[in-house]
Amino acid sequence: MKFIKNKAFIGTAIMMALSLSSCEDILEEQPRSIYEPSFFKTETGVYGGVTSMYAHLRYIYGQAYYYNATETGTDEATYAQSADQNFKVMDISGQGEITSTDSRADVLWGAAFSNINTASGVIENASELGTVPAAVIAEARFFRAFDYFQLVQTFGGVPLDLGAGELKFNNNPVRYSVRNTVPEVYTKAIFPDLRQAVEELPANPRLTGGATQTLARLFLAKAYLTYGWWLLNPDNIPTYPETSRTDPDGHNAQWYFQQAYDVAINGIQNPGPFGLMPTYYDVHVGTNDRNPEILLYADHTETSEFYNGASLTWSNGGAPENFAVWMMTWNYTNIRSALDPNWTNKVSSVQRAAEQHLGRPWTRMAPTIGVITNTFADKTNDSRYDGTFATVYRGNWPKGGVNAPVVYNANNLPVNPGEPILTFLDEQPATPINYPTGAGKNNIGAGELPGRSDFVIGPRDISRIVYPGLWKMGTYRTDNGDGLGQPNAASTRPFNIAKFSELYFVAAEAAVMGANTQAGYSARELINVIRARAGKWRYDNNGNSVKVEDHSAEMVAATPATIDINYILAERSREYYGEGYRWFDLTRTQMWEELAGTYQIAGNNYGDHTPQTITRNIQPYHYLRPIPQIQLDRMDMTPAEKAAYQNPGYN
Repeated sequence: MKFIKNKAFIGTAIMMALSLSSCEDILEEQPRSIYEPSFFKTETGVYGGVTSMYAHLRYIYGQAYYYNATETGTDEATYAQSADQNFKVMDISGQGEITSTDSRADVLWGAAFSNINTASGVIENASELGTVPAAVIAEARFFRAFDYFQLVQTFGGVPLDLGAGELKFNNNPVRYSVRNTVPEVYTKAIFPDLRQAVEELPANPRLTGGATQTLARLFLAKAYLTYGWWLLNPDNIPTYPETSRTDPDGHNAQWYFQQAYDVAINGIQNPGPFGLMPTYYDVHVGTNDRNPEILLYADHTETSEFYNGASLTWSNGGAPENFAVWMMTWNYTNIRSALDPNWTNKVSSVQRAAEQHLGRPWTRMAPTIGVITNTFADKTNDSRYDGTFATVYRGNWPKGGVNAPVVYNANNLPVNPGEPILTFLDEQPATPINYPTGAGKNNIGAGELPGRSDFVIGPRDISRIVYPGLWKMGTYRTDNGDGLGQPNAASTRPFNIAKFSELYFVAAEAAVMGANTQAGYSARELINVIRARAGKWRYDNNGNSVKVEDHSAEMVAATPATIDINYILAERSREYYGEGYRWFDLTRTQMWEELAGTYQIAGNNYGDHTPQTITRNIQPYHYLRPIPQIQLDRMDMTPAEKAAYQNPGYN
């Protein structure tokens, strides 16, 4: 079976050198572009194969087109003004249909199967060598289970036999494939590998950023939770390949929910070196990257192009670069201010810069109005809105070479460098915003309020072309100096994949689904740990000033007495907005159509502030992504066999 899109068969493993903290910490092996099967029979080859598993994460996470497939079409995001069909079709709102040729879930398919085969090669050969510690082999087991878990959630049942037998290392490309059922993938591959990983991985990582017992517990708990939902199937969503919703081991959904709860609580109670950061801001500010809350990340570095896997000065957007955040970054560089009160000489007052609020704009994805007004309704007590979005754009024209002490802005008032040029308001003001016709003098259709020198846009007035940016994943570099830095390069920040905080959410969701709970760890108590942390401020991100306030009591008091799945999902969105979780959350719980079937946003033109209500045509078959057409084209199978291989609805 030929899974890889371009350069490698399933019997080889693509390996890009990866630094998990610094190059010296992680890499002692000689980096290679291709591993031959015999190389795995050496200890050096085994360790090199394990290193490649961390590297393969960069071909999935931070890859913007795959990122789009996890967010666009949910209640968190829609396509933006500059979107191409990669983004529009995923919205399922009349802009095209998802097909086997344009679903960007193909990114996952290609990268995951190559890595799965590498993991199988490491597991088999390391065991035969007898000199590789079980903990190192457990890293390979974790990644094999990790990839299968992502695949089964995305495509349904997938092949366990890549040509040499189930879960066997294959060193010859084959062009025939049989898909296993969902229960087979979980019970033969995911659960056994993760259970063994929990037993054999260390509490402390072998190297900075390495797989640990806590990480394995999180994914085992998530897998139990997801499989429990799959068995329950509350909305009768079809599965493929068709099979009964029964567990081969004879357990029901409640058994799996209980396992999810127990494993997650064990992870919370035995954290190893991990734990919650004191504030939400601390989790995401660039100076705190690779902090103890992050269990797994696809890493990058600004110190070496070789170890970064990409240029440090320029990018056209492609794996293994981290360029996901560009998609939800609108073109703020179109904002205009003036060098004189008469507006005879306009300048771009907010220059593109390698700074966390700014970065490179692509305008491919946008938050919906409901995200701003409903998901993040509390912007006073809850710090997560301020720690998620860039809502204030400050003047930096001197760094762009404009030698002017002030510029003139809203109401023809002067603004100094570093002061707000544009503000997305937290609430719709009592005084109506005076919006121009069309783009207006500021060139982006922003409005004015009496006495304010910054242009403003209300939360119900965002559009597909002007909207708050995604600060939490924004550009951060230490080599900017006094200038604009390298805003056109892909991000050298790690892309966070797994967080310690999710153990609380998994346990809480399992409790809501009927798991028996321990004293002090009810669904409400678990969620309130997260909410209390969200109420603690140490910095006003968009106010650009220290803000030491504790609103945890207000946050806890506002939590409903009884937690349900809707509240869990709302809290997950507040905690993990825009991080690539949402499609999986909505499809797991089968709440996709209910929560994302309609949304509001204004149109594509500057000056458009009239919300439109958009309806999505989410069908049951959309709960699985199509098998990539390139996979089907490269298999020697009859048309009927290929049609049977494809998920229904995409033929």
